[in-house]
Amino acid sequence: MKSVAAHLPALQVVVPLLGALLAGFLRRGAAAFALALAVTWAVAAIACMLLWQVLQGGPISYALGGWPPPWGIEYRVDLLNAFVLVLVSLVTAVSMPFAHRSVAFEIEGYRHAWFYCMYLLCLTGLLGIAITGDAFNAFVFLEISSLSTYVLIALGRDRRALLAAFQYLVMGTIGATFYVIGVGFLYLVTGSLNMVDMAQRIGAAPPEHARAVIAGLAFLTVGVSLKLALFPLHAWLPNAYAYAPSFATAFLAATATKVAVYLLLRFFFTVFGAAIDFQALPVSQVILGLSVIAMLAASLIAVFEADLKRMLAYSSVAQIGYITLGIGIADQAGLTGSIAHLFNHALMKAALFLAVGAVFFRIGSVKLHDLAGIGRKMPLTAAAVAVAGFSLIGSPGTAGFISKWYLAVGALETGRWPLVLAIVASSLIAVAYVGRMIEVVWFRPASALAESAREPPLSMLLPILALAAATVWFGIDTRLTAGVAGKAAAMLLGGLK
Repeated sequence: MKSVAAHLPALQVVVPLLGALLAGFLRRGAAAFALALAVTWAVAAIACMLLWQVLQGGPISYALGGWPPPWGIEYRVDLLNAFVLVLVSLVTAVSMPFAHRSVAFEIEGYRHAWFYCMYLLCLTGLLGIAITGDAFNAFVFLEISSLSTYVLIALGRDRRALLAAFQYLVMGTIGATFYVIGVGFLYLVTGSLNMVDMAQRIGAAPPEHARAVIAGLAFLTVGVSLKLALFPLHAWLPNAYAYAPSFATAFLAATATKVAVYLLLRFFFTVFGAAIDFQALPVSQVILGLSVIAMLAASLIAVFEADLKRMLAYSSVAQIGYITLGIGIADQAGLTGSIAHLFNHALMKAALFLAVGAVFFRIGSVKLHDLAGIGRKMPLTAAAVAVAGFSLIGSPGTAGFISKWYLAVGALETGRWPLVLAIVASSLIAVAYVGRMIEVVWFRPASALAESAREPPLSMLLPILALAAATVWFGIDTRLTAGVAGKAAAMLLGGLK
């Protein structure tokens, strides 16, 4: 067991990568699903063991191929990325049973194995981004996850899924180009791609290299912001979420943008933070301004959406604004709220998108007028929607409240009280679109489609209920979320110049 435990960082990436390869050779969708389910649960177990090891013994450094860092590629696991690994793998493991019936309903049979192959490849890329300590290796994994994501979106039943995938491909390619240009600037200055070594060398770089470092910071910020859909670089997200298959939407909403936020945190605080005084640059002000606009503007757009998936997609843009708000505040409480909201938002949005997928499975529509009165026919699913919706608002007793509380405290501690007003205003707008959703589902006369609805199969219903229950559980017991997030925030802030 000790020999296996020593190689857990490599297994975190190798297991889903081999699973994707095997799934690509399978012809039967049921076999590909069983393989994907086993791999996903194995990956979740590995991530939990890595987090446990880090909590007990500190950061883990794993040198690939026996080449010590910075000469070789290093997988480095600390509290921050161990938390992200658990987030990605655990939420996906809980959601995975939903995929069997949903994928069979929404995708042609001969494409099922291909879907699971692309899903596992995307999971490989996301986990690889989170675990690697090498800036260019992160780019490779970023492209692996992006390319497979384009395919997942394009497999949607609606022909507009092809256009959504193409839009994301264009935007994603631009983002990846900006990212690799930024890494190139840093490599010219430091001669290294290892993030820890890069941070040390940037700090020791002569003054004449300052412009190259700042240019690298600018390119990396824009490139990663495209991937995480920070306003106004979010144009790809609403269509991608609206027209992708239901399970793909839930998977991407819960994981992909969260890993991109992690990458931004890693560069801001580990690479640049040790060498640059952020107070001397307008980075925080720009991030804060865009975050507030995202929180308010995207929430307002969600109020007027008639398609439930698009409503939740714009809600995701607003919630990303909350996450980046904590990065801009950059104190202990604000950063804790930002990191905790990675996990909390993954729970609530996965629950909502899976519930929407269950409704689509039963009535073939996610238009609000078709969902009228469906709560009386699908009470458990509709109850999960209500619980996750209250968490989006930030109601006390839910995970969303914990995140917003820390963000508000961080804003007050730094003297930025207008940000607290923005958080409250955005939450009130969320009351409008969540309230509208609940009113349609529970209190209107049943539509013709809703009359024939009933609860989804147990394999689809249980993940929805589990995720909805988790949004309440982590609103009460915050040891895994705010507890670990607080330690990760202290670690990041401790390395600042």
